[in-house]
Amino acid sequence: MSESLRVYVKPGCPWCLEAEAWLKREGYVYEAVDVYADPSAYEEMQRLSGQSCAPTLTYGDLLLADFGVPELEAFLEEHGIAP
Repeated sequence: MSESLRVYVKPGCPWCLEAEAWLKREGYVYEAVDVYADPSAYEEMQRLSGQSCAPTLTYGDLLLADFGVPELEAFLEEHGIAP
């Protein structure tokens, strides 16, 4: 499958830390992209989501921007994305 979870994060961001902890706990494999360490990734996140807030998640053409764990759980369930 060419689709994979990609999570744009900012170090120290409490929502980012919670989202990553939840994904790990639930057994999801994902790529974490530090948008502070990589300015091009920050630009990519802004281009994809239209905003600068993290976390932002992509899965193929799907996008979830500026979310907490409840929104993350609902998004993954709605789209049938399992670990």
